[in-house]
Amino acid sequence: MARIGWQGVFPAVTTQFREDFSVDYAATQRVIEALIRDGVSGLIICGTVGEGTSLSADEKRKILAAAVEVAAKRVPVISGVAEYTTAMAGDLARDCQKIGVDGLMVMPAMVYSAKPAETVAHFRSVAKASDLPIMIYNNPPIYKTDVTPAMLAELADCETVVCIKESSGATARFTDIRNTMGDRLVLFCGLDDVVVESIMLGCVGWVSGMSNAFPQEGNRLFALAAAGRYNEVKPLYDWFMPLLHLDARPDLVQCIKLCEQIMGRGSERTRPPRLPLAGGERAYVERVMAEALRTRPSLRLAAE
Repeated sequence: MARIGWQGVFPAVTTQFREDFSVDYAATQRVIEALIRDGVSGLIICGTVGEGTSLSADEKRKILAAAVEVAAKRVPVISGVAEYTTAMAGDLARDCQKIGVDGLMVMPAMVYSAKPAETVAHFRSVAKASDLPIMIYNNPPIYKTDVTPAMLAELADCETVVCIKESSGATARFTDIRNTMGDRLVLFCGLDDVVVESIMLGCVGWVSGMSNAFPQEGNRLFALAAAGRYNEVKPLYDWFMPLLHLDARPDLVQCIKLCEQIMGRGSERTRPPRLPLAGGERAYVERVMAEALRTRPSLRLAAE
C-alpha cells in the first residue's frame, strides 16, 4: 500500500469516438480532465469500459500517452492489459513504462480459456516485462477465467504484483484472499453494485464504471463507507444502486456511456460489434437515469 498509494475511486475511463468510429483523443482528454476536476483518485485507461480490446495497438499507445499528458501526475494512470497472447501483453507493458504510465491492470490472456498454470505463467511473464506495479484483474463472469486465491498465492514472489481487482461478485473472495495471503495484496472492488460490502471486507480502492457519469457521488459513497459511516452510506447507496447494477450487465459499456452522455460528460458511441442501446433496453436505462436525477441527493448535506 505504501509503495503504490492506490486507494479511492478509479473510474474505468471511456474512450471517445467520432462518427466514423475513429478515436477522438481530444474528447477523451476532456473526459479525463473532468473526472480529475471532480476529485477521482486515479484512472483506468483502455479497460473494459474503455473498449481496450476494440482498439489497435497504435491507438492504445496514443490514448495512454494522451491520458498521461492530461493527468500530469495529479493522479495515477493505470493501463488495462487485455491481450490475446502473453507476448503481446509483454510488449504493451514495456511500452506503458516508456510512455510514463503508473501501473498495469492485467487480465488473463483473452479469448483462450487457459488452465490455472497457464494463467499464472501469463501473469508472471507480464510482470517480468516491465517494472510497473500490477493490479491483477479477475472477472470470471465475463471473461471465463477465474483467478483464485491459490493462484494469487503462486504469484506472491512477483514483487510487482501488488493489487487485485475482484469483479467476480463473490465478496467472500476478499476474505479468502486475505486468509491466504495476509496483507500481501492491495484489495480493489471491481464491481459497482457490491462496493460498500467490499470496503467493509478490506477494499481500499474501487475501479468504478458508473463514476464516469456520477464521479462526485461515487467519491462520496466511497469516503463514507471507508470511514465506517454506514448510516449515512445507506440512503446514498439505495439511491445509487439502480445505476450501479448497470455495471454488472454484459452491455455495461453501452449503459455507462449512455449515462455519461445524458450527464453531458461524453458520447455514447461505441465501436462495433458493440451497438447503441435501443428499444426497451434503452428506455429502461433512460428511466433509471431520469429517476436518479429526479431524486439526486444533496452531497453538501451528506458532507456535513
